[in-house]
Amino acid sequence: MWTVVAGHLGLTDAVVPVLRDHIVWQLRLPRVLGAAVVGAGLAVAGAVMQTVTRNSLADPYLLGVSSGAALGAVGVIVVGLAHGVGALALGAFGGALLAFGLVVAVSGRSAPTRVVLAGVAIAQLCAAVTSFVIIWVADPHATQSITFWLSGSLARADWTALAWATPVLLAALALVFAQARALNAFAFGEEAAATLGVSTTKVRWLLLVTTALLTAVLVAISGAIGFVGLIIPHAVRFLTGPDHRRLLPLVALGGALFLVWVDTAARTVFEPRELPVGVLTALVGVPAFIFLLRRQGSR
Repeated sequence: MWTVVAGHLGLTDAVVPVLRDHIVWQLRLPRVLGAAVVGAGLAVAGAVMQTVTRNSLADPYLLGVSSGAALGAVGVIVVGLAHGVGALALGAFGGALLAFGLVVAVSGRSAPTRVVLAGVAIAQLCAAVTSFVIIWVADPHATQSITFWLSGSLARADWTALAWATPVLLAALALVFAQARALNAFAFGEEAAATLGVSTTKVRWLLLVTTALLTAVLVAISGAIGFVGLIIPHAVRFLTGPDHRRLLPLVALGGALFLVWVDTAARTVFEPRELPVGVLTALVGVPAFIFLLRRQGSR
């Protein structure tokens, strides 16, 4: 493995069989890096959403982004608007942006509660349209494909996907880290944040739009992978406390490590079959979340 990576980086002239080179460089490495990117992005987006909305059950999909992405993917897979992994990613990204645009149009520049309610309504609308299209077309192969995509999978992660997802993640992380002090103020409520000099409306919408765009990009690559953006922020808070200057970097690291290991287990535990990553994150995430809740209650 190290020889393959070093060879592609120009650090060695050692010869590796073509098949092994392809497995490491074209299949395994992009998938591992993709899992790290998606895990870090979802975890940070979840932490931001929980703070901005002051809702401990918030996750990156709260604003209907996941359901919109699913609808866009259905348009590509079922209706046959285009073909290929790139077309699927673009369809999902377009659907996610459309859903978030509808949330913004419905809620306006209002309180977080109304934004969340609009997100729930738009998510239900997109889910209903998605189900209608699948049932109407009645194509078993397309239905199987979209079901696997909705469950979350990193099988489509490649260097092309990483080339446009990684810069988006880095830009979003830089922006969110720059607002760490504002997020600390938001934890005490909008009135307290405004008293501390935070432009609450501007910062709130800046963070909501950033996390929505980041989530849209990640969902376009991996589908809907649940629980990463919900349990990782809580788990890290129990270890570091609520200060976002320490919390956010460790949340990104924790999300990346968590999804890399879960994706590895999804590929190998039940081989030759592969589980959707979203199924395994739910199987791992629900008991972990219950444990964290009981531990917090005991304190």
